[in-house]
Amino acid sequence: MSGSEEPRRRRRRRRGRGGRRRGVYLLPQLFTTGNLFFGFFSIVHASLGNFDRAALGIVLAVVFDVLDGRVARLANTTSRFGSEYDSIADTVSFGVAPAMLAFWSGNLQALGRTGLVMAFLFTACAALRLARFNVSPGRYKNRFQGLPSPAAAGMVASTQWVVSLVRGEGFAVGAPEAAIAVGIATLGLLMVSSIPYRASKEADVKHPFGTLVLVVLVLAVVAQEPMLSLFVFCAGYVVSGPLEWVWRKLAKRPLPELEVAEPVEEAHP
Repeated sequence: MSGSEEPRRRRRRRRGRGGRRRGVYLLPQLFTTGNLFFGFFSIVHASLGNFDRAALGIVLAVVFDVLDGRVARLANTTSRFGSEYDSIADTVSFGVAPAMLAFWSGNLQALGRTGLVMAFLFTACAALRLARFNVSPGRYKNRFQGLPSPAAAGMVASTQWVVSLVRGEGFAVGAPEAAIAVGIATLGLLMVSSIPYRASKEADVKHPFGTLVLVVLVLAVVAQEPMLSLFVFCAGYVVSGPLEWVWRKLAKRPLPELEVAEPVEEAHP
């Protein structure tokens, strides 16, 4: 073998490893782009009056948001760029899209300026919540500070699906525009509140058998009636934070606070 051939082979091997590494690095960004696409998809269909499709777009955005975080952590490819890109996508999918869906499907335009402000309040709170998450680890271990934006968006989407489901059975169901406006604003305020919500990101992915069993059980329940199940799960999670917070206040069992609450550089929901 000539002396010049061996260095060329080494360079080719290094380029091959570098190409695979770049592919792994880009994979989470592709999922984030999918999240952003389905947020855009939801906004378009909400504007066109296709409210169930708009709700589907939000749910698919949640799925892609979960996947991009899991893939980034498992592949050890988290980065400042990925965190910022994810926050931008989340603002569209979980801030703008749910507000648009609530505004059009809830007929909030009938309230005039008030309906517009209430819908925008949800968007503004989602953006503020995401910005706070990126710079602060929160006050409590294994807890989100405030309602996570994907959960708030899922609540809006699942409510739309349940309403369509009930109407499909022949029942006339609806709510006053004012009640819908108060509901969307309340979800927004929960996102920027200090109420702790349980986090699932600390799940042990290295020993996934128990997690797998739980996922299978949840999927079995969801398969029976997907729309209703999603609504129950979302509603249960939304109210779980305030209920646990009140219980801990009454029982005088506060959560242990983190000793260090300084801003962090890397964060991913």
